[in-house]
Amino acid sequence: MSKLVLYYATLSPPSRAVLLTAKLLNLELELRSISLLKGEHLTEEFIKINPQHTIPTLIDDGNVIYDSHAICGYLVDKYGNDDKLYPKDLVKRAQVNARLHFDSGHLFARLRFLYEPILYFGSTDCSMDKIAYIQKTYEIMEEMLKEHPYVCGDELTIADLCCVATITSVDEVAPIDEFKFAKLRAWMKRLSELPDYQKINQDGADELKKIFKDILDENRSKQNK
Repeated sequence: MSKLVLYYATLSPPSRAVLLTAKLLNLELELRSISLLKGEHLTEEFIKINPQHTIPTLIDDGNVIYDSHAICGYLVDKYGNDDKLYPKDLVKRAQVNARLHFDSGHLFARLRFLYEPILYFGSTDCSMDKIAYIQKTYEIMEEMLKEHPYVCGDELTIADLCCVATITSVDEVAPIDEFKFAKLRAWMKRLSELPDYQKINQDGADELKKIFKDILDENRSKQNK
């Protein structure tokens, strides 16, 4: 098997979702770090690889695959010993896909809505409206987890990995009420017990939250001068 090459960033929740998936599949990746804050994903060289210039980007035997959800599904389909993480059963797969779309269309989209203007454009807008907009997704997650330990039922899937990478990247900025969202908090604790979870996901999530807060303070300081 040719070595799998992954362009990634530790600050990127989607990158960490792919790394969690690869770990569970016991896959060895050749990691190539890309700094989003330095704009390395916008270089001519990288755009030739991925015109959408998104992180993560996977290269497998010359084939380029991007979008973290697509990458996670591809890795399970091609390299998994079974299909538990991404079931082949059409009904179960549709449910996983629905949760993946929930991550991209709601969880991650709302994180970006808050984070990107501050990280890249000097904004100071960390309003309660934006925070509440993120917290509304917790209500949906709580309902998903009402009767099952994972977002698609009794088995861990790539949908859990993608969702947890996003939520842990914003949970201190948009706090999760431990009483109102007890199921969600228990799910996060459950995911935190995955192999090498701290190194693969939590460290990067904590770093992103710190950088966000530092840049927000810096933007506010510049605005007040």
